[in-house]
Amino acid sequence: MTAEILSLSLQLSMPEIILAVGALALLMIGVFTGEKSALLITGLAVVLIAVAGVWLFFFTGEGQAFGGAFLLDPFARFMKGLALAGSIVAMVMTFGQARAHQLDRFEFPVLLVIATLGMMVLISANDLIAFYLGLELMSLSLYVVAAFNRDSVRSTEAGLKYFVLGALSSGMMLYGMSLVYGFTGNTGFDEIAAVLSSETRGMGLVFGMVFVLAGACFKISAVPFHMWTPDVYEGAPTPVTAFFAAGPKVAAMAILVRIVSEAFMPIIADWRQIIVFVAIASMLLGSFAAIGQRNIKRLMAYSSIGHMGFALVGLAAGTETGISGVVLYMTIYMVMTLGTFACIMAMRRPEGGFVENVDDLAGLSSTKPFMALVLTALMFSMAGIPPLAGFFAKYFVFLAAIEAKLYALAVIGVLSSVVGAYYYLRIVKLMWFDEAKGDFARISGELRLVFGLSGLFVLAYVLIGGPIGSAANAAAKSFF
Repeated sequence: MTAEILSLSLQLSMPEIILAVGALALLMIGVFTGEKSALLITGLAVVLIAVAGVWLFFFTGEGQAFGGAFLLDPFARFMKGLALAGSIVAMVMTFGQARAHQLDRFEFPVLLVIATLGMMVLISANDLIAFYLGLELMSLSLYVVAAFNRDSVRSTEAGLKYFVLGALSSGMMLYGMSLVYGFTGNTGFDEIAAVLSSETRGMGLVFGMVFVLAGACFKISAVPFHMWTPDVYEGAPTPVTAFFAAGPKVAAMAILVRIVSEAFMPIIADWRQIIVFVAIASMLLGSFAAIGQRNIKRLMAYSSIGHMGFALVGLAAGTETGISGVVLYMTIYMVMTLGTFACIMAMRRPEGGFVENVDDLAGLSSTKPFMALVLTALMFSMAGIPPLAGFFAKYFVFLAAIEAKLYALAVIGVLSSVVGAYYYLRIVKLMWFDEAKGDFARISGELRLVFGLSGLFVLAYVLIGGPIGSAANAAAKSFF
């Protein structure tokens, strides 16, 4: 590698370098200032991620780095910006909550920064090895933060379950990568696509692709690799669950889009069957399994499984419109989810102690009318009711499926959406028509800001959606 190529590579990867060096610096600050520095480190971590985002959009060009293993294109730039925004918001939400959830130690924000670095590497991966490095860097940090509250049996159990199942999925994915490398002789996505275009694909390669896709589907908690999601969402501290539901989902969906749209695009007939099956299974299980849930974090876990199924409908189309729909869906999903988790984190009794049952929201309209109004908008949006943001998210992925003649997939998606509306509307009914069981404590300013902005986004999307849709279209053009 010449000095000129190395210089270009470092320039393209500067946001990742900022996060890596910054995480080490924050760790040293925490070590030398002691446990009391948790709030300071969290604030510095937010500034660090914001600096990486500013550098990404204003000082970084486009191109390939490190011999083609790292790629920065409009798709990577958009998804990275989304992941960084999700990480910043999730961290801001922990400011007033860290002590209550026993997360007030300086290692916590450092781990979140390292997880964010993993997401950035994952989104830009253009090679199987870079894909694995980014995924594991993100995952190892998430395993630790899931079990961060060592005094909680639920948190420890959540971290252990996530680690064991995550290790299994990583092993499957590595085995798949070895098969793909064995049958193509390459690890780069572009080179794999070139080999698949020039010769008949073997059955061994298809097996390898299945295992690789299985590993990626585990990270987005798509059926049948969803087993960890309800337990980890419920058991992990709520600020951690909010982080899980935002950036990591975006990063995992981004690499899934990239690997099928670049490396495996010549064998679209093979991977489309897998994506269609996973999408249908995720939509159906997410819609029906959530109906009986009484814990709101478990309900959000099944809701997340369903939403990943809806996003995969766009990917199954395998077209520019479909990928644009996926990008748009992940943007709207992340905003809705962060707003909803801000409301969940506000479910705290004046005498102390958090409550997580759906029934605890009864009569919220009489005790916290603004929170009830915002949560109602978010629930309607998640159900896909027009003219809220969630409706447009589903509309564009279903439109892509219809254009690709996947009529059965679109019909099943619409029916699943109708079933899923039941448990969202049940929450609305509880808030507005049932008697209050008790008031919640005063809501902190950062939580009020997050769910207020989230509610404003879903309500005003019909007015502001044009530029977001244009950016999603530009991101999708990276593959065509």
